[in-house]
Amino acid sequence: MGWCACFDGGSKQRRREEDPANAEARAKAAEAAQRRQVEFEKSAAGRAARAQMQAMNKQSAPTNKGEPV
Repeated sequence: MGWCACFDGGSKQRRREEDPANAEARAKAAEAAQRRQVEFEKSAAGRAARAQMQAMNKQSAPTNKGEPV
């Protein structure tokens, strides 16, 4: 048995949850992603992206000012 993942009775999921090295690896990956995000936000490209998003949000503000549709 166990030829197909859908018939293994969830043992793969249990193994993944029980593996402390897996949890540690996920935690390290999350920390690294957070550091990359902070560095990007500090960079010129990050500031430009934020300004562009704010400009897009300002343009897409609802134009319906209480008028029936």
